[in-house]
Amino acid sequence: MGAPLNKKLLPYFALAAAILSLTVSAFFVRWADAPAPVFAFYRMGIGGLVVTPFLIQGGVGRLKLPFKAWILPVLGGIFTAGDLALWTTGVQKTTIANATLLGNTAPVWVVLILWLVFKQKYPGKFWVGLVLALAGAGIVLGYDFLRRPHLGSGDAMALVAGMFYAGYYLATQYGRKHMSVVPYMWLVSLSSAICLLTISLVMGYGITGYSLKTTLAFIGAGLVVQGLGYVSIAYALGHLPASIVAPTLILQPVFSALLAIPLFGEHLQPVQWIGTAAVLSGVYLVNRSRDSQPGTVVETNA
Repeated sequence: MGAPLNKKLLPYFALAAAILSLTVSAFFVRWADAPAPVFAFYRMGIGGLVVTPFLIQGGVGRLKLPFKAWILPVLGGIFTAGDLALWTTGVQKTTIANATLLGNTAPVWVVLILWLVFKQKYPGKFWVGLVLALAGAGIVLGYDFLRRPHLGSGDAMALVAGMFYAGYYLATQYGRKHMSVVPYMWLVSLSSAICLLTISLVMGYGITGYSLKTTLAFIGAGLVVQGLGYVSIAYALGHLPASIVAPTLILQPVFSALLAIPLFGEHLQPVQWIGTAAVLSGVYLVNRSRDSQPGTVVETNA
């Protein structure tokens, strides 16, 4: 009886591991004394190395696909590079709570694009969720901008990062029809790392010579967030319905905000908690409105 029970609980343990891993994503950014594109490059590069043994074990021949099958994972990597470069910069300029929350508006942008471009139909809860999420984001953005105009750019960057992340999921929704998860994740990591390395070099940022603390933050982000976090999500999605995974992952921004209080002395004002609650409620309703739609669930962004 014990073995079947443990096997049944394993997807839930994976989901819990994913939430905990993604919760500390912004903390690694703060612990690292490095430009945002450089930090993101190491996160994706190390994450790609984590996936490589699984790719080799499964046979590199799985990458022998028509050229058109490579386009979407490469496009997904480009979107991921834009997402991480902006989101990491946002974490450095605004609070962890705001950056994590606004970066997790990706489900709203995904469904909005599917409605506007692909003419998909959605029930009333989608529209309620959309209004709640956008209103909540407006509250958080507006309050921070009024208090600290120079930090408002960080919030805006995190919000735009959520749009880039939406692009990644749209590419993945169609790209995964032609490629299994391991080679797909490897190609996304590779193309994203190349983009971020190019951005770093063009902007004149050094790639080496960082302190031990920063190096450990690079490794932690690559192993814990990109490696453990995203592999755990992929495993959970293979065994649990999206209607369970997506709403549960929305807890991650809340945990990040709560942990930032003792670790970095960050506090949300009452009006920001109201905005946060509105965004999370809106994202939840948007995800629920997609239960009957084909495609992948939108994971949390971190």
